[in-house]
Amino acid sequence: MQSRRAGMNVMTPYVYVLPCVILLGVFVYIPLVANFYYSAFSFSALSPTKSFVGLQNYKTLVSDPVVGTALINNIWYCIISVAIQVLLALVIASLLEDKLFSKISTVLRTTYFLPVLISMTVVALLFSFVYHPKIGLINAALKFFGMKNPPAWTGDPKTAIFSAIIMSQWHSTGYTTMLFIVAIQGISEDLYEAAEIDGANRLQRFWHITVPQVREMMFVTMVTTVTGAFLVFNDVYILTQGGPGNASTTLAVYMYRNAFNLDKMGYASTIAVVMLIICMALAIIQNTAFRSGKGD
Repeated sequence: MQSRRAGMNVMTPYVYVLPCVILLGVFVYIPLVANFYYSAFSFSALSPTKSFVGLQNYKTLVSDPVVGTALINNIWYCIISVAIQVLLALVIASLLEDKLFSKISTVLRTTYFLPVLISMTVVALLFSFVYHPKIGLINAALKFFGMKNPPAWTGDPKTAIFSAIIMSQWHSTGYTTMLFIVAIQGISEDLYEAAEIDGANRLQRFWHITVPQVREMMFVTMVTTVTGAFLVFNDVYILTQGGPGNASTTLAVYMYRNAFNLDKMGYASTIAVVMLIICMALAIIQNTAFRSGKGD
């Protein structure tokens, strides 16, 4: 009986973990391996057979100009998202936790977080009216201040992708701000009081205390923000559908278009593989840069 109980005790952790492992295997790892397999074939969604093409899809991808445009758009998404959703969000969170704004911080926190609760579909529909070239709020304001020919925003190839990026920042910045607020609230007040006694001003306390203490949270927000920037789909597809032309196309939008509009499932799988490699490489670089989980 004792040996049987000992055997059950050894197996208990594996029994609890097994459902999670099964779910991950079925919905993550098996599709992941299958996607690498499908990228070596040319086929449509309903075709009974697949034509093996080897690395031809990857060769096509390297010379595809739309992929280059999409990659540049994703890079812009990444740069602006890091600047606003990470760096600016950290500054906002620090200000909201400052004693100077203690009386209104609760109201401001709620205000900044409200957009996160709105569905991206609703947000995109809202901003389609905001960006409207004739009846939109932005162009109405620009005309009021004397601009005769304001931009078409989502209809202009030069501004379409940036219109989508701005919309995404409005929607998501409140989330990372709240994460930083939680991290800042975990910092001991003794550190700030000691720095204040030593004569450190607000900027010095922010740079030498807040930033180092929230390093782990900064790593988390950096990874999620950068990965999200290279996987972004809903924001762009609902607002511009990658247009005009391919001006605001991202890798995810182009993958969707090849899979479900052009019925090139093998080529879409190849784009998905490239997206995975990019995200994994960036995550490894960030992990190395932040030395996450390691002491100073």
